[in-house]
Amino acid sequence: MSFVESADRDSARRRRQTTAAIKESMRDLRQQLARLQHGVGTRLELRDADLDCLDLIARHGPIGPSALARLAGVHPATLTGILDRLERGGWIARDRDPADRRAVIVHIRRDRAAEILRQYAGMNAALDRICAGYDAAQLDTLADFLRRATDAGRTATDALT
Repeated sequence: MSFVESADRDSARRRRQTTAAIKESMRDLRQQLARLQHGVGTRLELRDADLDCLDLIARHGPIGPSALARLAGVHPATLTGILDRLERGGWIARDRDPADRRAVIVHIRRDRAAEILRQYAGMNAALDRICAGYDAAQLDTLADFLRRATDAGRTATDALT
């Protein structure tokens, strides 16, 4: 075996090991974020699914219930229960859609959104510190990787349904 062939094999092995380490780290991250979300939900007396829907409403709202159900991956009847709980808790409001008075749109109540943001302040500050250690090109690479990983997750999820 030549030196070049040996170097190529070593490089391929390191790449496989690094790829496996990235996948394992993503699993660990998913687990930690789930624990964080559960802790936030417990403090705010919200179920995990309720907090998921609040996040989607904050990011994509105002939004109709059907579109929200699709984004959340829940059955419309399940979403109705979630929205009922969130509305009773003062987290959201349902209003008539100005574009179609027969339809309803859901929006997060701004005064309550700040409560949620405060719960994530420690994590957001930690992420800011982590990002400060990377240059702009590295951050672009990380953002691209995360977008592509998210797209891969969406595709895998769609294939299941």
